[in-house]
Amino acid sequence: MSHPPPVGTLPATWLHRVRRDIACALEGGILTVTLNRPERMNAFTVTMAEELVDVFGQASEDDAVRAIVVTGAGRAFCAGMDLGGDGSANVFGLDERQQPTMRDLDERPDDPAILRGVRDTGGRVTLAIFDCKKPVIAAINGVAVGVGATMTLAMDIRIASDKARFGFVFGKIGIVPDACASWFLPRVVGLPKALEWTYSAELVEPPEALQHGLVNRVVPTLDVLAEAQRVARQASHGRSPVSVALIRQMMYRNSAAAHPMQAHKVESLGIFYASQSDGREGVAAFLEKREPAFRDQASRMPGYYPWWT
Repeated sequence: MSHPPPVGTLPATWLHRVRRDIACALEGGILTVTLNRPERMNAFTVTMAEELVDVFGQASEDDAVRAIVVTGAGRAFCAGMDLGGDGSANVFGLDERQQPTMRDLDERPDDPAILRGVRDTGGRVTLAIFDCKKPVIAAINGVAVGVGATMTLAMDIRIASDKARFGFVFGKIGIVPDACASWFLPRVVGLPKALEWTYSAELVEPPEALQHGLVNRVVPTLDVLAEAQRVARQASHGRSPVSVALIRQMMYRNSAAAHPMQAHKVESLGIFYASQSDGREGVAAFLEKREPAFRDQASRMPGYYPWWT
């Protein structure tokens, strides 16, 4: 059998932090992250964004976490940005005193003034998901509108309730797609459908979402979370954590590369080093008809990772 996560990592202090807008629970290696503002249909806030960025960053490095499931409390997944705001002048929590340029974003994206005053909060969440080493499964239990829909695009597999609805409604309120959706959505559903949905800003029903690959499957509402957790276990248990982390990053990054040679180079290093560690154990287990005992951990990646930097 594969080794369980080190016991010493289970009571991680990051997991038990008091959070206002999300809740976290770790069981059997599956971290369930719940958007937790049911009285507001889990409408997105700057606080929720900060909490999600922190959780994905921490979970990525914690070997007790094998996979992540994201869902919503109550009857909605996420109704989009809380347009009621927090009383600040800008409903998106941005600093209107600035006049940012593309050069600012290129040269100092992590400057606190730019990071919190200019950068899209939904995009910061999807980038944290994108960089994560663990499989991320969306359990979309109800309406997912605006950032509620776009944040799921960076998740690997989307399980939707038959009562879910999706809305890319940016044009209706005079803004543009958020959460890196102009990168993710065409890759998920194709450019023509991405344009149709963002132009029309109409709600997408589950059958259409399934037909065009926005979701992987549609199940009854009461089964959404259990199905997502089942998929999370399937994707992570009995697997090499390092192999899973590399597969996830290879698929996202190599599929956007300009030439397959990039994939060849990264895969060559992956095979070379894996064949001397968990790959060697996996082959031995296959030949001996037993479960593998993988020992590598995602907190200690091979030296060539991250290759894109």
